[in-house]
Amino acid sequence: MSVEELEQEPFSVHEFVERLAWKTMGATARNTPEEFDPVILHTAFEKMIRDLKDKNNQVQRKIDKLTTECKEEEKRHWNRVAELQKKNQSLYTGFQTLDERISYVATKVVYLGDQLEGVNTPRARAVEAQRLMHYLGEFLTDEPLTSPVLVDPFQLHLTADVIQKLHLIALELPVGGRFDIARQKIAEKYDAVERELIGEFRLGQQAGNKRQMRKITNLLQHFKSYGQCIDVFITECQKGAFKHNSIFDDIVPLCVETNKLAKAVFSNSDTVMTKLVQNLFQGSIQGHVASRLENQSDPEVYLNNLYDLYIRTTKLTVELSKACVEHEFKLGDSTFLNKLTRSIFAQHLDRYIEVELQSLRSQFTMVLQHYYEKKDHVKRQIQTGGIYELKRDIQARIGTVTKAGPTIENFGGETFLSQEVAINILQDTRNAFKRCSTLSSQSDLASNAIKIFEVLVQYLVLEHIDYAVELGIQGIPLAEPKVEPEIFFFDVVSQANTLFHLFEKQFTDSFIPLVMSSQHHGFCMKRKRELREAMEGKIDNGLDRSINAIIGWVRYIFATEQKKADFRPESEDAPMHLLSPAAAKVSKFMHGQVKEIKNSLDGKNVDIVLGTLGQRYHRLTYEHLTQFSYNSIGAMLVICDVNEYRKLVKEEMCVPLVTQLFESLHALCNLLVVVPENIKVVSSGEQLATLDDSVIQNFVQLRADYRTARISTRLR
Repeated sequence: MSVEELEQEPFSVHEFVERLAWKTMGATARNTPEEFDPVILHTAFEKMIRDLKDKNNQVQRKIDKLTTECKEEEKRHWNRVAELQKKNQSLYTGFQTLDERISYVATKVVYLGDQLEGVNTPRARAVEAQRLMHYLGEFLTDEPLTSPVLVDPFQLHLTADVIQKLHLIALELPVGGRFDIARQKIAEKYDAVERELIGEFRLGQQAGNKRQMRKITNLLQHFKSYGQCIDVFITECQKGAFKHNSIFDDIVPLCVETNKLAKAVFSNSDTVMTKLVQNLFQGSIQGHVASRLENQSDPEVYLNNLYDLYIRTTKLTVELSKACVEHEFKLGDSTFLNKLTRSIFAQHLDRYIEVELQSLRSQFTMVLQHYYEKKDHVKRQIQTGGIYELKRDIQARIGTVTKAGPTIENFGGETFLSQEVAINILQDTRNAFKRCSTLSSQSDLASNAIKIFEVLVQYLVLEHIDYAVELGIQGIPLAEPKVEPEIFFFDVVSQANTLFHLFEKQFTDSFIPLVMSSQHHGFCMKRKRELREAMEGKIDNGLDRSINAIIGWVRYIFATEQKKADFRPESEDAPMHLLSPAAAKVSKFMHGQVKEIKNSLDGKNVDIVLGTLGQRYHRLTYEHLTQFSYNSIGAMLVICDVNEYRKLVKEEMCVPLVTQLFESLHALCNLLVVVPENIKVVSSGEQLATLDDSVIQNFVQLRADYRTARISTRLR
């Protein structure tokens, strides 16, 4: 093993020692411990250590040699640096001397230039004046112009320079005499030169000759028709520029390309770009808007077109503002684009809200009219208030006597509420709010939104939901019906709540953001709360009437179907029924009403209505049972009846208070069958513990054996 392995990369000391030991001892010594000889391994290590020392001495000598060479090279380098510094100092001194000499000569040259200019300027002015006087002389004669500068079409630029100066001179000439003819001829030549220059400018633009266009604009800057040159430039730029179906898609690219050309041709390119944009807005865009909004026979189409065009125009102004920054050109002041937009749409925006309200009223009227026509219903004037209520009660009393009550019209269960109608109205209103937020000025936004909201309230809440609730209330049977009542008001309540929730959602999502930051926000919240409270008041009134009708029919069943003999049969051999006929009818009727209530109402409304109905049902049942006397068989029958009532209340109404009331009533009925000796114990039970002693005493008195069994004595 050689020391050359030390120069291999990567080098590991551990692996080097292992390889040395392995090569020295061989594989046999590693497998057979008896053949391991440490002396051989020690000798090999000593030899390798000597080799490593020799290698170290060789490397150290090489390092010393390289160090010596490096120091000598460094010394030579510093010597060269010192020589270069001396040369640089010498050159710097020479440069200063030369700079002083150049400054001296330049001062002399400037002085001589000033002297020459002082002599040459008056001479040049005199020559120019002489030349202009010569050309003016030609205009003072009746002879045709002969100077090549004035008649040669190939010297048009020079002609323009001369004519422009002669035009200024002609303005200073005295009026009258021979100068009038000269002034007229100069003016005619001036106009002709202008036309020719503009013609050449147009040709140069069509050919893409920027150099020629630049020369002509420099000349025309001093002419009256410079603005006309800009107009020609703008007109030519627009030729063939509109390639898309929508004019708005082509304007920004047109402005960007035109700006590049305007910067190369005009010295006042920003003014040119401002005039171009103004021309586009007041020309192409305004014409497009006028053609789209010309037909106003259909307000909805007109409003949609107005909104679409205004959105596109405002989007265009944003893109133009961004292009101004990216391509470094300026368009008037900060309000320039907004003023252009306003000027285009001013006449439409000023009367926007009138058209919007007219359109909404027309659409909503048509939607409601179509719906009621489809239902074959003619809207009627709803009578409400105390006088109507009094009249209705008097008719009901008269009906009780004459057996013919007032006619109740329930329209066969039709609720006259439609989600489709509500969604159509809300969708149109949502679009109106969206248009209002865009087309209304900031000062008019809140008031315009309120006007739209009031239209929504009028047609959806008042003329549809409120009208249907009022019809539903009038269709509720009287409190003392003679036939089984058909109550459809619960369906009305369910649908009315659904539609009003949709109304409230749009109120929150679309309307409130428009008035949030205005002084009208509190008024709007109060208005919505009043609408909700008014509808809830009418619904509560209708629900109360519906419950009264239900209880009235139960009372009628009890009065007509329940016989005294049911609970006090004359013979114990009479057939035993599980339920009295009255209880069977009442349970069947109440089951249907509870099911209808649970299907129609939701949330807390179900618990409130069922709780009210259950408490009145319990009171009526209790009062009904206290009208009879019970023997043992009758007591068993009344317990079966009450158990049926309790089952209905517990399993279907699921109102804890009502359930507890019927549990107590059932416990009271048990007192009717308890042997006299146990009445005292049973009456002290848990279910009767909350009842007043007088209630228990009065109920026990209904027993047929109350006196004979001396029960009153046992209760003391």
